[in-house]
Amino acid sequence: MNDDAPPTPDRDDDALARLDIPALLRDGLTAESGPRRTALFGDGAAAASVVLDRLRTEPRSIAFLADTVRAGGLARAAELPEPLPRPEAAALVRQWLRTGAEQPGTTLADDTAAAWLRAVATLIEVKQLARARGRLR
Repeated sequence: MNDDAPPTPDRDDDALARLDIPALLRDGLTAESGPRRTALFGDGAAAASVVLDRLRTEPRSIAFLADTVRAGGLARAAELPEPLPRPEAAALVRQWLRTGAEQPGTTLADDTAAAWLRAVATLIEVKQLARARGRLR
């Protein structure tokens, strides 16, 4: 990933779904600010929302996981037998949590990951609301 490349606002869902979310987490959780953090909360959150929405993940499940990460940390959340209710989504998110837990263990990384998960939940909720109103397919 090019450190100087800003997030690309014109990516479609298929392009976002192909992004390397673990790499974005590795880079973004260890950066205090700048393009890596922006990529995590921009393209990374959008990509995660596309993938999890396609797996029919409820935003409230991701929000609950965000609270769990904030309270117990990434390492503890990565040990959960079922971080999300659906098996496919749980396996995917467990990989993301493990990637985050491998980074230098700081409360800041845990809080950043929790905020990122909250952003993902919000994006999925907005997509679902727009779909319900007939604005998205």
